[in-house]
Amino acid sequence: MLIPEIPNKLFFRIGEVCEIVGVEPYVLRFWETEFPALAPEKSESGHRIYKRKDVENVLRVKELLYERGYTIAGARKYLSKSRATKKADRDQLLIQVRNGLKDILTLLRRKT
Repeated sequence: MLIPEIPNKLFFRIGEVCEIVGVEPYVLRFWETEFPALAPEKSESGHRIYKRKDVENVLRVKELLYERGYTIAGARKYLSKSRATKKADRDQLLIQVRNGLKDILTLLRRKT
């Protein structure tokens, strides 16, 4: 899959996201109802405001549905497992960092 380049902006409107991803706005709005990870903020006027992370999530959903042939339910399950794995990896990394910091603190206390 050729990953489109995401412009270096802080916020995107729905039309810009649709152009980047290559889907119609109604498809994007439908995906928002089906995937909890796709929850753009809304402006005071009620317009959807997407961040870069949101655009990346939309691209991931499109890849799963269009390129890999997942169903909506299958893609939702895949993404939730992926998030759980990332959280477990992050938790493991935090434990390693905490243990390393404890070791450093122990060494510093010995020298004083």
